[in-house]
Amino acid sequence: QVQLAESGGGLVETGGSLRLSCVLTGRTFSTYTMAWFRQAPGKEREFVAAISWVGGSTYYAESMKGRFTISRDNAKSTLYLQMNNLKSEDTAVYSCAAARYYSGSDYRQTTFGSWGQGTQVTVSS
Repeated sequence: QVQLAESGGGLVETGGSLRLSCVLTGRTFSTYTMAWFRQAPGKEREFVAAISWVGGSTYYAESMKGRFTISRDNAKSTLYLQMNNLKSEDTAVYSCAAARYYSGSDYRQTTFGSWGQGTQVTVSS
């Protein structure tokens, strides 16, 4: 059974940076396409970024391009999200998600069968 555990959230000032991590256990990390989603207070969960299990191709929501970088370390079974130039509207619970052997381009929540509990990111203005 696959398990995901996020870490790295916290309180940061506007313009600051954070790096989130997500460790996958229970299965072979390298066989999973991984993604980050976020949910702000009172809003629906939204897609942030994804990284393919094949070749490590990356995909971003338009509003995240240029500020956020998704990466993975298969040797450490860990997914990362580097977030720079943070804004107050980035305040949300960030969750990682996994889809085994997925090679498509549909990054809706329903594509991902495994989820972490999330880590809170708060950006103070």
